[in-house]
Amino acid sequence: MHPDAAAIVATLGLAPHPEGGFFRETWRSTTLLHALPRGPRAASTAIYFLLPAGTFSAFHRVASDEAWHHYDGDPLDLHMIDDHGAHSVVALGGNLRQGERPQHVVPAGVWQAAVPRGDRYALAGCTVAPGFDFEDFEMPARATLVAEYPEHRVVITQLTRA
Repeated sequence: MHPDAAAIVATLGLAPHPEGGFFRETWRSTTLLHALPRGPRAASTAIYFLLPAGTFSAFHRVASDEAWHHYDGDPLDLHMIDDHGAHSVVALGGNLRQGERPQHVVPAGVWQAAVPRGDRYALAGCTVAPGFDFEDFEMPARATLVAEYPEHRVVITQLTRA
């Protein structure tokens, strides 16, 4: 891991995330939403999320909208596969002239994965509304996702773990 990435992990108190990278929840709304089919959830949550160079956030989905915010380091590519099977990529970063954007929202239920570009790290934030709960998190086996979207076998293989 790049020394700057290791310093950020230590400074922000980040821990390993199941999908890859490191995270720490920084805020959980005390307002609860009760009229949800999956039970009460915080109105919103926020995390820091760091991906060191050479790593990735594996394809996963959550049952809520997720806003990604790029904070520091290298840009990252945010891959999405929607419920119609369309694959798209958004570059998150600060170089607007090169097409990067500092923020992007992944709609609820869309498969998503992220990979940093560069040799250091990408530091992002993720805000989820209604708030994140691991009960609403899915990270399928590679074979399951490839069977569902065989036309995206290459990117799914690159951004999932065996």
